[in-house]
Amino acid sequence: MLHAEIEISSFLKARRAALDPADLGLPGGISRRRVRGLRREEVAQLAAISVDYYTRIEQGRAPAISDSVLDAIARALRLSDGEVTYLRNIAVPRRRTADGVAEPDGGPCPGPRQTVRPEIQQLLDAMETTVPAMVLGRGLDILAWNTLGGRVAFDLPALAPDRRNTALLVFLDPVARALHPDWEAKAVEVVGNLRAESGRHPEDPRICEVVNELLAHSRDFRRIWETQSVYECLRGTKSLAHPHVGELVLTFESFRLSTDPDQALVTYTAERGSRTERRLRELAALGHPVLTA
Repeated sequence: MLHAEIEISSFLKARRAALDPADLGLPGGISRRRVRGLRREEVAQLAAISVDYYTRIEQGRAPAISDSVLDAIARALRLSDGEVTYLRNIAVPRRRTADGVAEPDGGPCPGPRQTVRPEIQQLLDAMETTVPAMVLGRGLDILAWNTLGGRVAFDLPALAPDRRNTALLVFLDPVARALHPDWEAKAVEVVGNLRAESGRHPEDPRICEVVNELLAHSRDFRRIWETQSVYECLRGTKSLAHPHVGELVLTFESFRLSTDPDQALVTYTAERGSRTERRLRELAALGHPVLTA
């Protein structure tokens, strides 16, 4: 379990440390402070709540936090939309009824490993010769893919089911750094997505398993995780150094499945007539390329 007390404390401390008081019109610049960022009393002032109450919230000792207070803190800390969502999610386990029993958060209870509906697999297969595609589940597990999706980066069919996870592959598979020319940017993106996932499902056993394994075995993951970055990258362009067909420049899009909101369809496309489009056709024609070391 990713304990709510620890998560909310670390997150709020990191976010107020990231702010420059001078940018907010507060007296006494960073040079006159013992630590960088805002003081607790300044956050409380900006949020129009008492210092004692803010301190209890930051220390994970506030048993119930209203939406209005969370919104005020988010404005005070200049949180992005993704960070606001994360703050709300990690605050939910701290909301208690009068008798001390946790209120349900309305989300799905942790269950067995997710599966993909046959109709979604049919959709993946329909794109298999032209569009690499896959479905990601909770904790960034790779649940399903088509032919190109299983070849465009890691050799997914060759991996054990519990290793088919974007975060585990990026940080623990030796192929990852060669595959991603800008590995640091990719690592930051993955951690931001994984932290957002942990906020939505703080007690999901698979997410906890992935986070704990990475904390134990990857120094780089620990370094980036401690920044408390929350960033869901749902679209963009990435460059891959594929060992068999060369550089691939792909545009990716993520689509939440309406009937399976914990799953996302991710597609990768190339510009029409581009070198990457030609190389994707070459990749589709290969027998069974092996990318793992």
